[in-house]
Amino acid sequence: MAGPDSSRGERVRLVANQDRGFVAKLIRTEMAKRGLTQAKLSEICAYDERTIRNVLKGLPVKDMTLYEICASLQIDLSKLPLSPSLGPTDSKPSPRTERPSVAVLPFLNISGDSKQDYFVDGIVEDLITELSRFSDLVVLSRNSTFHFKGGELDVRQVAAELGAHYVVQGGVRHDNQRVRITAQLINANSGVHHWAERYDHEIGDVLSVQDSVARAIASVLVAHVNQAEAERTLNKAPETWKAYDYYLRGADLFSSFPRSIDVETIYEVRRLLERSLSLDPTYARPHAMLAATYMATWINPLDGDVLNPVALDRAYRSALRAVQLDPNLPQARAQLGHVLLFKREHDAAVAEFERACILNPNFSDWRFAQTVMYAGQPTRAIDILKMQTLRDPFCPVNALLCLGEAYFIAKQYSEAVPPLREAINRAPDFRPARLYLAATYSGLGRPEEARAQAMQVLRLDPGWTISGTPKWLAPFKNVEGTKHFIENLRAAGLPE
Repeated sequence: MAGPDSSRGERVRLVANQDRGFVAKLIRTEMAKRGLTQAKLSEICAYDERTIRNVLKGLPVKDMTLYEICASLQIDLSKLPLSPSLGPTDSKPSPRTERPSVAVLPFLNISGDSKQDYFVDGIVEDLITELSRFSDLVVLSRNSTFHFKGGELDVRQVAAELGAHYVVQGGVRHDNQRVRITAQLINANSGVHHWAERYDHEIGDVLSVQDSVARAIASVLVAHVNQAEAERTLNKAPETWKAYDYYLRGADLFSSFPRSIDVETIYEVRRLLERSLSLDPTYARPHAMLAATYMATWINPLDGDVLNPVALDRAYRSALRAVQLDPNLPQARAQLGHVLLFKREHDAAVAEFERACILNPNFSDWRFAQTVMYAGQPTRAIDILKMQTLRDPFCPVNALLCLGEAYFIAKQYSEAVPPLREAINRAPDFRPARLYLAATYSGLGRPEEARAQAMQVLRLDPGWTISGTPKWLAPFKNVEGTKHFIENLRAAGLPE
């Protein structure tokens, strides 16, 4: 790293003089460029995943450990300043340094009522969405920034872990009549506050407040924001703030579904969304989320909706209605694309996700990669997931599954194992990940490991059969893709 004549000890001391958070940022950037998961990096450098997680969080580890991990990625720390900035002085600009990157952290609920958490989180999620529409910004995803909710936050450490140049913090006070939002924009490297503002409005003006905050931040970070993009930040507001409030309650509850997989959660989400629509039938976002709930029960064996064409048709009609009401809403386009994938309208599905990306240059949704992958473009899916990792360092389990699937479909079996293993480590009962890992081990010629994963699939669902599920939930456009998957499942010992 420092040159062929330098001793190992001297090179380790170079690492010791570097800020841990900054090195964590370099490692994350290099991992994103190569599409490496934590599990894969663990294999490369021979450190356990707990150590890797500590390194990526910028926590103290032994100098030798940090040196060896950097060496395994060929990161040349000898050329870096001892007090590096997150700006132009980086020795090798990463994709994040080409445009200013911003992380909107969870706002504080200063109402004194924990029941208002859903409202505060909804405000932040909408702010992230509106900022994401500006192509001159790189905006970190909600999934990653909400990883830090509820803890003591050191802005510099959080920014280093996420690879952000700027951080937005704030608070929300909400009662039945008024809402007060405070927000501030902080330079993550220097700690300088570039902008701060307080908004105190009638509750019905809450969406205009969000728009004001988004525009103010964008104007600070971007010298010239395209007027057309600025106009696109104006979402169609619901006719009443109560419709918005019910939508936020539904969205907050729906976010818990991947952890619980509970049908009663879905039913309550639908009740809240339907109350929102009873107040404003032309509000697009509840229609889009209703489509997502129908897809959830169509895919998961929770009630009579599983693989039921009626449920899939309901999802399609709700998603289509959302697009008709607001053609510029990226979430609506993406949801319609997801439904079209399972209706096996692959080209139309890809087109909807591509429109979502045009509307929101920071669009990050693992389902886009899934759709492209099943449409017969696994290498493009891998590239999409690598880019999304830049905006979502703490990617959801489904994104890891999708990356593993894409590598499997591309017959890059060795590359498929780490993300699938990591998905299972994070969610041991996640059946799709075990299915693809079983198929992957079959492709690698490792029958014992393939059979072990197959047994886990049958433990989770004793009635699972090859003929009963893959043809519906693995909607390959190309018949060869289906054949490849099924042959490997059969080789793993799963029943017909």
